[in-house]
Amino acid sequence: MNKHLTKHSPSISTEQRTSLNGHKSMVIWFTGLSGSGKSTLAQALERTLFDDKKIRSYVLDGDNLRSGLNQDLGFSAEDRKENIRRTGEMAKILVEAGIVAITSLISPFREERAAARHLFPEGTFIEVYISCSLEVCETRDPKGLYRKARNNELADFTGISSPYEEPLAPELILRTDRLTVEQSVNQIISYLIDHRLL
Repeated sequence: MNKHLTKHSPSISTEQRTSLNGHKSMVIWFTGLSGSGKSTLAQALERTLFDDKKIRSYVLDGDNLRSGLNQDLGFSAEDRKENIRRTGEMAKILVEAGIVAITSLISPFREERAAARHLFPEGTFIEVYISCSLEVCETRDPKGLYRKARNNELADFTGISSPYEEPLAPELILRTDRLTVEQSVNQIISYLIDHRLL
């Protein structure tokens, strides 16, 4: 930290904020290939938490972040690392504010995901691996990115010209090439209830 900066402690604790909200705060970190269903699931989960559980949550979607907060970043290894770092810090702010943060990013590297996890108290970082075969992701290809990557029109594309490192011990694995959106959301809700997070 810069020696000229002074970090100020909040006058209201996270515990006080979650007490006011009536629910715990956490980050639910979706990771997986493009086209695996991360954004769709994040939106569906947020809607379920809002409608059925009356929980304050907010989705930090990778594309949305790259349109604003992270618009200065490209897709080099360094920029990807910075993208995850910024998103983790933003999620941390939301969690400290008593909100459930739902992130939806490819976040392809274990090291960066581990760094994000270390920002949060034990038990409040829920890594959800949105597992879907590359073949199905390419079939979906909602943005036409796989086609461009296969045609060498897009460099450093995860799953084609850049690696994706599967999580070794995520809290939850969802096979979105086998499960419906509703089934996937229900599995997340069940996990949160079983672990007394809801």
